[in-house]
Amino acid sequence: MNAVFFILLTVFFMILQTIILPTFDWFPQCFDLMIINVLFLSFISSHYAMAFAIILIGCIMDSVSGVPFCLHIFSYLWIYIIVYLVKQFLFKQSIIFILIISIVSIVIQQGLFVFSIFINHGSRATQFIDLGLLIRQIFWGIVFVPLGIWLVNIFRQKWVLITKAMGKQMAQKYRG
Repeated sequence: MNAVFFILLTVFFMILQTIILPTFDWFPQCFDLMIINVLFLSFISSHYAMAFAIILIGCIMDSVSGVPFCLHIFSYLWIYIIVYLVKQFLFKQSIIFILIISIVSIVIQQGLFVFSIFINHGSRATQFIDLGLLIRQIFWGIVFVPLGIWLVNIFRQKWVLITKAMGKQMAQKYRG
């Protein structure tokens, strides 16, 4: 049932990021909301199958976003690897850890985006970089990623309780 929760969460973030948020004037180009999903998956699981799930999420986001292919895959994998390595040494439930890893995640993705612009445009890349947009995305990411992780954790706990209750109810129904 956890897989169903994360599939629904991924679809929700994709729809929110690609369809709903761009219609608002005050939030036309938001940071990558899928970072919340990738970080949460990295926090709760250390299984190597999560790397495959993160690659799949990256492929989907690369295909719908219009950025150079493998940008999301590469950034999501780096985020996963960093969280995987760092959480073994630190207390992962700390708000300071979540805040720092959120900042690092946003900076990794924005850094890879800027790097891809430099690769495509060479010395003329500075005229293609919107520094204000990068700063806004980093700011909103720092604000909303920890909040998003906290909300996803609450919704996942509720999901687990609901699915357990439904399982017990169905078991009682089929026993009697």
